[in-house]
Amino acid sequence: MKIKVLFLILAGVFTVPAVAGQVAIEFAELNQRDKSWNISVTLKHKDTGWNHYANAWQVVDEHNKLIGKRVLHHPHINEQPFTRSLYSVNVPAGTKIIIIEATDSVHGLSSDRLRIDLNKSSGKRYKINR
Repeated sequence: MKIKVLFLILAGVFTVPAVAGQVAIEFAELNQRDKSWNISVTLKHKDTGWNHYANAWQVVDEHNKLIGKRVLHHPHINEQPFTRSLYSVNVPAGTKIIIIEATDSVHGLSSDRLRIDLNKSSGKRYKINR
């Protein structure tokens, strides 16, 4: 009986992080400021606490070269979805496509990626629910 109870307790401890799944990118807002960009990204994740939470989002080019990264220093359990910004992101000249990626503390890089064509319009851009 003790072994069965211990197994159930351990099974619960080790399966909780899997319930949260990967982090999802809800949308991004980009504002061009002279030669740099201000980027706000809204993420959704079933943060369970310090052991499993959305811990960063980043901007890469088409060749996966890192352009900018916003580290998230704590869980957002009661704030879902949530938006965080990164200011004065210097996108290299000639870059036409950027990709927003997100990570969580258990799964790492999410399969959810947001591809943005910087040539489609100028100034403010929204990408909502691809």
